[in-house]
Amino acid sequence: MVEQHDIGAKLSAARHAMAGRGAWLLTDGKAGDVAHCLGVAERLGLAAEQRTVRPRALFATLMPRGPIDPAEAPEKPGSPLSPPFPDIAIASGRRAVAYLRALKRASGGRTFTVFLKDPRTGPGTADFIWVPEHDGLRGANVLATLTSPHRITPEALQEARHHPPAAIAALTRPRAALLLGGDSKAFRFSPQDIARLAEACATLASEARLMVTASRRTPPALAGAIRDTVAAQGGFFWDGSGENPYRAMLANADCIVATADSVNMVGEAVATGRPVLVFTPSGGTAKIHRFLAGLSAQGAVRPFTGRLESYTYPPIDATPLIAIRLAEGFAQFLQQRARTAPGIPI
Repeated sequence: MVEQHDIGAKLSAARHAMAGRGAWLLTDGKAGDVAHCLGVAERLGLAAEQRTVRPRALFATLMPRGPIDPAEAPEKPGSPLSPPFPDIAIASGRRAVAYLRALKRASGGRTFTVFLKDPRTGPGTADFIWVPEHDGLRGANVLATLTSPHRITPEALQEARHHPPAAIAALTRPRAALLLGGDSKAFRFSPQDIARLAEACATLASEARLMVTASRRTPPALAGAIRDTVAAQGGFFWDGSGENPYRAMLANADCIVATADSVNMVGEAVATGRPVLVFTPSGGTAKIHRFLAGLSAQGAVRPFTGRLESYTYPPIDATPLIAIRLAEGFAQFLQQRARTAPGIPI
């Protein structure tokens, strides 16, 4: 296990070791999957090329276990797998699984393959796999951490604190960031949930200025209710125009409220070290409950009751560790290749 005080030095060494290596990010373009891949690549200083897979419906239904769409085979014009092949490929998302395996074959085994999240096809899917602890996949090449990889770095937060957007800088303190998710496979925002959250936010708005961002999954009724609260009490509701001030909200919040449907948003919020209050709508899964319980045990999250809370904990961010372990796996991969194929450049 990498001790916390070693993280900075080990990450610096990993970035040095990976300098000049070519990398692909292989996804179907979903924002969450792209963010996972970019988070790891950026921590390693990799100038990675994004490759987007677009299998036709028939082939997509067979994934992750089925073959890639033949129309996207490496030799086809416009293929996401067209050579020259990279040293490293970082993939995420169900549709990318088959393409990562195909890339491994097409490169003659020379590409080091990485998959972020459980591929549902076993640990042999890639050379290195990261999964959240609440998933069950384990193996010698599998790293499990409580939170997911992301792009919320200490440097980005510091920059956003020093240079916040005018709309956020104008808000008096204390400030509370509200990260709105929405309906998902596991959660549904019922009318009762919407009323409960709106009432709690109205109470919070009497103690702090609200900074709100909604997701594409946020139900219109929920967004409307919270927008009305912000308009009545003063605050900032991002309307989707211009650059997303998400990082600035995290960086300039004295307290963060996040909805439990988004593991990614909660995981990014706890990277700030600020109080993170979680609102849980109807539904849920055992996995998400374990995730939230793990963060609660570390003193990072508490239930949202409508009150402003103030407490501290060490920021929680697994991304540097994931990047370090990836780099260590790549070094071992190169050593093994040198033993089995001497004389071939690595």
